[in-house]
Amino acid sequence: MSDPSTASIVSTPPATMPTEAGSGAPVNAGLPEGAQKSQKPRGLLGDAWRDLRRKPLFWISASFIVLFVVMAAFPSLFTSGDAVNGALSRSRAEPSADAWFGYDVQGRDVYARVIYGARASIVVALLSTIGTLLFGGAMGIIAGYRGGWVDAVLSRIADIFFGLPFVLGSIVILTTFNGSGTDNGEWTIMGLVIMSLTVLSWPVVMRLMRSSVLATKEADYIVAARALGAGTGRIILKHLLPNCLAPLLVYGTIMVGSFIGAEATLSFLGIGLKSPVVSWGIMISEAQNYIRVSPFLLFFPSAFLVIAVLSFVMLGEAVREALDPKLR
Repeated sequence: MSDPSTASIVSTPPATMPTEAGSGAPVNAGLPEGAQKSQKPRGLLGDAWRDLRRKPLFWISASFIVLFVVMAAFPSLFTSGDAVNGALSRSRAEPSADAWFGYDVQGRDVYARVIYGARASIVVALLSTIGTLLFGGAMGIIAGYRGGWVDAVLSRIADIFFGLPFVLGSIVILTTFNGSGTDNGEWTIMGLVIMSLTVLSWPVVMRLMRSSVLATKEADYIVAARALGAGTGRIILKHLLPNCLAPLLVYGTIMVGSFIGAEATLSFLGIGLKSPVVSWGIMISEAQNYIRVSPFLLFFPSAFLVIAVLSFVMLGEAVREALDPKLR
């Protein structure tokens, strides 16, 4: 191969001839501006977003999730009914033009309760997911990066929590702090449920983050940053954390749907959310004795619960496929 500098001195290519590689002119000089922009490299998130935009499943699940979030934040936009008070004269009245979903045993509007029930279910699921990701992720980073006895101790603590059955652990925690005879307020009850879900779920996140850190901390750019004198905090925040978040984003999205179902399960068993809180799990628990005579009391909250759980699970699957290059 000839030296580009020598070639430029010896002869200059005519204006009508294409410039040789290495002569200083860009390869895409003759391409339109839009084509030049399309050749710019994208990062992991850019590729993932480009892939997600092509998936109808992503848009369907995201639309339902946005609907549920707006419903939880602004329930008055969807109904003007009273979700707490009712009249016994309309007990178990079937769906009609006045009440789309009918009335429950105490004469309360089922449609209003379904709308207002989204708030407790989604708030509990989101806050539990955030708490689990923060605590479990922090433990995983510490265990994976420090290694040695720190990793051994944290891993054994996580194994202890792994050995606790979820339902049994929730029963122990919630009956201790929210059992019969306690007079807890709405937010106190929700806080106890969030605490129980976080305490029993963080070891999974800890193991995911630990494995990601172990696979990343010996990468060349981490070694180079450490050789240049970068501190532990800078290495974790600037290098390790951004490259280890993909598995947690996927698992966190799926976890929201799982926690919505877990909250409903605990409320159905009578150890989760309780009145005066309104949630889908409480509505399902109250309707279990009237399935044969008034099935609509069970159908509507169950339908909203199933759609919400499936939306988050499908979104997590779409994100997982977009972030994993092997699945594209």
